[in-house]
Amino acid sequence: MAITKQYLKSKPVCKVTFSVPAKEANEVTVVGTFNEWNTKTTTLKKLKNGTFKGTVDLEKDNSYEFRYIVDGTYINDDQADAFAWSDYASAENGVLNV
Repeated sequence: MAITKQYLKSKPVCKVTFSVPAKEANEVTVVGTFNEWNTKTTTLKKLKNGTFKGTVDLEKDNSYEFRYIVDGTYINDDQADAFAWSDYASAENGVLNV
């Protein structure tokens, strides 16, 4: 998995691209505090090489908790900036600092 960040000079925004290698998966979404954990809003697109990819514009100078959902299973990105325990999920969420 990979996360790339591109900061815009003209706006206080960071373009964050999520990449999830999941050749066998049918659907990958990313959920987090930036989309109110909505499972329908940020579906990643499957590329020919089997990687799912998508970009989200996030406000700079903030931290966001997030997880991926791969065919219904929640997983963390091992390249997250940090991890935070969630009592609601009874698991850790990845943390993204932008």
